Amino acid sequence: MASETDAPTTWLQLRFTCDAAVAARLAEHLDGCGALAVSLDDAEDEPLYEPEPGSTPLWSSTRVSGLFPGEQSAAALLGELERRLAPERLPESGVEVLEDREWVRLHREGFEPTCFGGRLWVVPSWSEVPPLASGQVSMGMDPGLAFGTGAHPTTAMCLAWLAGERIEGREVIDYGCGSGVLAVAAAKLGAGRVWAVDNDPQALEATRDNAAANRVSDRLAICEPRDLPPLNVQLVVSNILANTLNTLAETLSMMLQPGGRVALAGILKHQSPSVISHFAPWCVLAPAAEQDDWVLLVGTRGDFGA
Repeated sequence: MASETDAPTTWLQLRFTCDAAVAARLAEHLDGCGALAVSLDDAEDEPLYEPEPGSTPLWSSTRVSGLFPGEQSAAALLGELERRLAPERLPESGVEVLEDREWVRLHREGFEPTCFGGRLWVVPSWSEVPPLASGQVSMGMDPGLAFGTGAHPTTAMCLAWLAGERIEGREVIDYGCGSGVLAVAAAKLGAGRVWAVDNDPQALEATRDNAAANRVSDRLAICEPRDLPPLNVQLVVSNILANTLNTLAETLSMMLQPGGRVALAGILKHQSPSVISHFAPWCVLAPAAEQDDWVLLVGTRGDFGA
């Protein structure tokens, strides 16, 4: 086992700004060159509201960063990236050496223990679990490549909803699970079985890792939509986006038992009437929470439309 003295004392960060197509390939090449972490974020404050179903959207101007141990040569890494990306030209790069403490601070900034619904604590690995009141539970979750730590309003509203539902012993579907934060939360809150579903292999891998870290792997079934068996569950939560939810309205509704509960997020306020209308043949939905122009729709499956 490595000691703390084996860890690098400095880190080399390579940064590029490029269009979405180049960003996706560059992220793969950074990983292939041994980057310890790769991140992609918006370079020009451009919102992403409605990607196509099954896509992994990026911004038209995307900032790509790769983190390497400080002893590696920036020139050698840039040369290797240029070779891998050919015949395209390597975007203009920025190189920064970060002291260990500075990297830790940047990585952890903005991620502190947070309580949702008065019952569920989400705690990053570098923080102590707060003293838990009676009935409270905690789960560990760090920021990673697959989105979802509870920081985004849509995730926060779903976590609060799960914390307020009667979930013990029930079967739950998290459709579009991302990092698995909602699926793991459901298991920590006492669900008997949770189906974590996503068509992104990276998301499924992140969910497996987070389930293992929280010791709930035995209660999670992690799969792509095509591998999902016929189900009839008590709770469905889906934090995707409005257009995708509209497309999946019948699919998600049919997974619910009559009287089963559903929570839908990733919906802007002006999009909520459309989602309510698409689900109306099977589920009665209504806004349950709103944050930063995002709305959480919650409802119940009727005994009609079977």
